[in-house]
Amino acid sequence: MRAEDPRLTTLSPETAATGLLPQLAHARNPGMALDLDWVAGVQANTSAIERRCATLGGRRSVKKDWQAAWLLKAISLIDLTTLSGDDTPGRVERLCAKARQPVRPDMLDALGMTGLTVGAVCVYHDMVETAVRCLEGTRIPVAAVSTGFPAGLSPWRLRIAEIGESVKAGAKEIDIVISRRHVLTGNWQALYDEMREMRAACGEAHVKAILATGELQTLRNVARASLVCMMAGADFIKTSTGKEAVNATLPVTLTMIRAIRDYQDRTGHKVGYKPAGGISKAKDALLYLALMKDELGAPWLQPDLMRFGASSLLGDIERQLEHHLTGAYSAGYRHALA
Repeated sequence: MRAEDPRLTTLSPETAATGLLPQLAHARNPGMALDLDWVAGVQANTSAIERRCATLGGRRSVKKDWQAAWLLKAISLIDLTTLSGDDTPGRVERLCAKARQPVRPDMLDALGMTGLTVGAVCVYHDMVETAVRCLEGTRIPVAAVSTGFPAGLSPWRLRIAEIGESVKAGAKEIDIVISRRHVLTGNWQALYDEMREMRAACGEAHVKAILATGELQTLRNVARASLVCMMAGADFIKTSTGKEAVNATLPVTLTMIRAIRDYQDRTGHKVGYKPAGGISKAKDALLYLALMKDELGAPWLQPDLMRFGASSLLGDIERQLEHHLTGAYSAGYRHALA
């Protein structure tokens, strides 16, 4: 049997679960001038990255109370999301109720946990006002996908206007999509200028830059796009819209969080990370948390610096927590989101 990894058990289960890790206040990333020499020097050793990620599951394992604690931590980092063409106000209302009470009260009582919520609720612009109303009185922010999500190919003035409308409606976070063509053609100045203007349009709302990594062809492109977006002032960099054929993966994650580490080392500014799309199992969430703790440390296990973009992940985490408490797996319909 695999031993529990001491790197993941240096905190008590209660501390890991409740989020009482050291909260280091940090300013928003102001960005910097575009440094093309730095961008050109960025490389990614694909085989080494893939090898590191392939061995992660065998070296990072937590069991019993520790596993339950880290799964509760994962819940606090979820951007609970609905981005479907058939979204209705009723569905968003139910999703917000789930965001406020993500796990049944009796289960939380048994786990010794109180006050647990998800990190945010993420919706299309038309549903922002509904979500804001439903979350009134909580500290759960509403995130809006914007700028012609998911393709990012609508007219530029409309993309900028969309950001403004979502902020006006009450969104505290804006998930924007970059123009992939700028990455694929190596037009880093255009990507920087685009990201800079989007950041300005967001005002006080935090901006998450979606790279759509499954469409960027190489890990080197992922690393360089990550760096340029951070230079332009992104508060978070995010893997995917969830609509691409390939979404979040561990190799992409390792590439992006090492870019975050390099950016902090060079500038002193912290940038958050959001893997999104395809993360639906509790065991996968644990791997992402382990990788973040290994590479960036405990500060990146807080909602201000890490989120999961997910819809079905919460249901599987609930099933695992119920198994932890009862020794039996419940049916999936017992943990519906909306």
